[in-house]
Amino acid sequence: MSLNVVNLVGRAGRDPDVKYFESGNVVCNLTLAVDRRRRNSDEPDWFSLEIWGKTAEIAANYVRKGSLVGVTGTLKFDYWQDRGTGAERSKPVIRVDRLELLGSKRESESGMNASYSEDEF
Repeated sequence: MSLNVVNLVGRAGRDPDVKYFESGNVVCNLTLAVDRRRRNSDEPDWFSLEIWGKTAEIAANYVRKGSLVGVTGTLKFDYWQDRGTGAERSKPVIRVDRLELLGSKRESESGMNASYSEDEF
């Protein structure tokens, strides 16, 4: 049995970077800052997120820098060759399957708390 599931709650580190392809696909990339459980740690852990399809469009329309979001997805690694040195490089990326827009009480009263996943579209 194997299992690859990642659940995170944190704040968007920047506005989403959205790309549309001629095929009609859309991808949204953003970073997520997640606080550690230890109270004495001032530095968050940073994660790169990759969101596809309708969920990517939702993220593009509603997520902004500082937005509180929850995500469920899988861990993958992007691999490439460094142009300057020729060295092999890699970066962990969370491929988001489910996006939850979280926020303040005021935002929830206005309907901002919502959950989206590619399976629902």
